[in-house]
Amino acid sequence: MGFAKFMSSGVGRGLRIVVGLALMVIGLFSVGGTGGILLAVVGAVPLVAGALDVCLFAPLFGGPLKAWKHATKAQ
Repeated sequence: MGFAKFMSSGVGRGLRIVVGLALMVIGLFSVGGTGGILLAVVGAVPLVAGALDVCLFAPLFGGPLKAWKHATKAQ
């Protein structure tokens, strides 16, 4: 649950956005071709999840999908 709690935090959200952007940039500008496009699409998943404040792994560890629900539950 510690990983899901971290990823639902503000720092985890920022990390998801940064990693998503990095994967997209690497895929489009370093790898190129079909593999690069595929890597960019994979990078879009954590980017969008971070932008929407959703943690896709939290339900697997017993946490809520939306990070704000986790913050409400903790109070």
